[in-house]
Formats: sequence, C-alpha cells, structure tokens
Amino acid sequence: MRRKKVLLVDDSHTVLMLHQMMMVERGYETLIARDGLEALARAETESPDLVVLDVHMPNLDGLQTCRALRERERTRHTPIILCTTRMEASCVQAGFESGCSDFLTKPFAGAELAALLYRYLGSERGTRGEG
Repeated sequence: MRRKKVLLVDDSHTVLMLHQMMMVERGYETLIARDGLEALARAETESPDLVVLDVHMPNLDGLQTCRALRERERTRHTPIILCTTRMEASCVQAGFESGCSDFLTKPFAGAELAALLYRYLGSERGTRGEG
C-alpha cells in the first residue's frame, strides 16, 4: 500500500522544513511547493491526498491557490488546510469561501496538525488501509 502524499506549500524554507519533519515522522510522503503556481503544478502531476497551504505567498496567494485547486477535477475534493498568522473572522471567512477544508493559525502545535491529518487522512502512520 502506498504512503499518503501531503503537499506542503509555503514560501518560508524554515516552515517547510518543520512541517516536512512532522509529516515524515508520521509516515507521510511529502511534496514541497514554494508558491501557489508551483503548488498547482505539483498537485496536477502528483495528486496529493492533502494540501497544507500558507495564505500569504508571492505570485499566487493561498486563497487564490485554494480556489484554483477547487476548480480542477483532480483536486476538487482534496482536503486543503489553510495556514496563516491571522485569525480574524474576516480572514477565516475568506479562507472557507475559497474552498478550504480547515484552518490552522501559525504557529501551531504538532498535535493540532496531527489531529487534522488524522481527520482528513484517517491514519496515524500514513498508509492506506490502516486505522
């Protein structure tokens, strides 16, 4: 059985490395993109099982990227977790209106991310058929 793929999208190298470590220790395969345009290309070729998407990025921000992912057949139903430092009601509303499945406020604890991974991927160890 293949490991589940998580596409991590952030323009911060540090954030990407931290998130990637969390994914690897939980048994998930990780894909990396540094902006929305790269995320759309990776999602099209790799078909991730989940996308963890930063809101504030160059070229195509997280809200635009989320909307674009929802418009594509391949990623229309892929869970998308938006991550941002802003948790005002208007930001959360804009996130859900863009089509995200859930929202995390940075910085977040590993347990918060683990709970969402379990919710959307259903497996503690990242392989299909477990859990």
